[in-house]
Amino acid sequence: MVKRIVAVNESGRRIGESHPRAKLSDHEIDLIRQLAEEGLTVAQIARKFEISKGAAGDIITCRRRAQTPARFKRVG
Repeated sequence: MVKRIVAVNESGRRIGESHPRAKLSDHEIDLIRQLAEEGLTVAQIARKFEISKGAAGDIITCRRRAQTPARFKRVG
């Protein structure tokens, strides 16, 4: 079995793209926020990434996927 290192929050729970239910990579999250800064609408971004407008808006305003890692741990 291959062990890998994942980011976790203060509670020891996985965050970001290493979270089991994550659908977007950390790179895609950064790209969504960059496109919003460049002037694309929430609807345009949602279509481009095939996510809901609500999810796109939450990502852009940092209500979703905004935690910073408290530490890293090996899993697997």
